[in-house]
Amino acid sequence: MRRRTSPTLWTGGVLAGLVALLALVSLFWLPFDSDDTSGGRLAGPGGGHLLGTDKLGRDLFTQLMTGSRIALEAGLGAVAIAAVLGVSLGVLAAFAQGWFDDTLSALLDILIAFPTLLLAMLIVAARSATLGSAILAIGLAQSAVVARLTRILVKRVLAQDYITASRTSGTSWPRIVAGHVLPNIWPTLVVNLALQFGLAVLAEAGLSYLGLGAPPPNASWGRMLQEAQATFTTAPAGALAPGILLVLLVIGVNLIADGLRDVLDPTARKGRAGA
Repeated sequence: MRRRTSPTLWTGGVLAGLVALLALVSLFWLPFDSDDTSGGRLAGPGGGHLLGTDKLGRDLFTQLMTGSRIALEAGLGAVAIAAVLGVSLGVLAAFAQGWFDDTLSALLDILIAFPTLLLAMLIVAARSATLGSAILAIGLAQSAVVARLTRILVKRVLAQDYITASRTSGTSWPRIVAGHVLPNIWPTLVVNLALQFGLAVLAEAGLSYLGLGAPPPNASWGRMLQEAQATFTTAPAGALAPGILLVLLVIGVNLIADGLRDVLDPTARKGRAGA
């Protein structure tokens, strides 16, 4: 059987791949040191500075490359935390009964209703303004969304006849979860986690813009936007470049999520086509 392909998935992969390539290259090579201020304040492109310099004389392209790495670290780290906590809590909630089920559901609803960025701000403010704190805060905030989705999906699977047959034959619950539940819910979870990745990147940029993300000399895109807003009219590249890369990464990841939905769930694609 030939595997389905999705132009949306390929397009998203190309957009996100460009940012990932910048991040990968930045691990081995940067045009200038991140704290090198020898380029002159707000210099235009030239003299080895592809996009010019910022108000402190630092190379903008170097900062963009470093920022791409920070964005991917934030997205992947937050999604990993959300996946581990969310899936574990969601599976537990799906097996809960009575008042325990009601309590868990209410707690998840409260966390979901609480704005992710505000919750992340509170956690970061209680700890310290570092990239690790931002990743932890965003991951914890997103775990409630993943947990609620996991609970719904697991309950749907547990209601199937083959689960009853497995239990009747003596199969333990851990083996049912590993052999039947998780394989049936992972396609939907993968799509949701891809969407959560884009939200995590935006949340990290927002925290860095407010000074609650990665501290200097780390060049987060959010921090670059905050520092460049006062000089936008005289040196627009300082704000436009990180903004464009941020938009490209988020759009790319969202397209990947949509493409994965097409590939992993053909019924959803047919439904949209017939609409």
